[in-house]
Amino acid sequence: MWLKTVTSFIFVTAASVVTALDFNATAEKVAGDFKFTEGPVWNAKRGELLFSDIPTNRIYRFKNGKAEVFREPSGNTNGNALDNQSRLVSCEHGNRRVSRTEADGTVVTLANRYDGKRLNSPNDVVVKRDGAIYFTDPPYGVKKELRELDFQGVYRVSPDGKKVTLLVKDFIKPNGLAFSPDEKVLYIADTEGNHIRAFDVAADGTLTHGRVFCQVPRPDGVRVDSDGNLYSTAQTGVEVFSPKGDKLGVIKCPEQPANLAFAGADCQTLYITARTGLYRVRLSK
Repeated sequence: MWLKTVTSFIFVTAASVVTALDFNATAEKVAGDFKFTEGPVWNAKRGELLFSDIPTNRIYRFKNGKAEVFREPSGNTNGNALDNQSRLVSCEHGNRRVSRTEADGTVVTLANRYDGKRLNSPNDVVVKRDGAIYFTDPPYGVKKELRELDFQGVYRVSPDGKKVTLLVKDFIKPNGLAFSPDEKVLYIADTEGNHIRAFDVAADGTLTHGRVFCQVPRPDGVRVDSDGNLYSTAQTGVEVFSPKGDKLGVIKCPEQPANLAFAGADCQTLYITARTGLYRVRLSK
């Protein structure tokens, strides 16, 4: 997700964070005793971070230093995002769908099929400023014998929610995704390809000119800051790359991270979901 929009689409001007980042620092643990954390998303309006614990079938809320259950069951939710009305958009492994939580708490289905067949296991999601929703669909959360699609795709849900379009289908295992600050480029991690690919975003929302942006050992969740620097969770920690794809450094984490989100009143705190814990690191002083 883009740092200036954070995930709540409240615009914040953020200074460059990489120049102030201490790559010798280790992320601190702020909550633990989970099974497998994922999908952190910052809600600036409420001053809280939501994140998933996939195996326990819960979404948690972290606020004022405490984590409490936000929703149970969650459909084994993985990735989360907020749309331009601050509604929660989630990738549900268990229900094999992308859902949206309405203002009254009702959960509705945005996408669960393509070409009449059930999706595999929607994994991560990002929302464009025009309201279009992009998500990845690897098969991590569904048994092989239950799969109806024989490829792992990247999809777009139209802003009106009426059309699901397959954008790319040649990934090994598509995972995290994030837009560049101007939304002209979409970055998509291929976990088993050990790289992140970049695509140009056409006027109609489709993707063109796919190319490898950088090599990463088993990339998962990705985010882009307001300067266009890309942060990717990996086996090594959180790897940070310049807009040109040059590696700037690695943020160390006690557990292998899965996803991340910019948060806080000034958007300068990076929260990291890593296996059994929730971690954070300050990006600037």
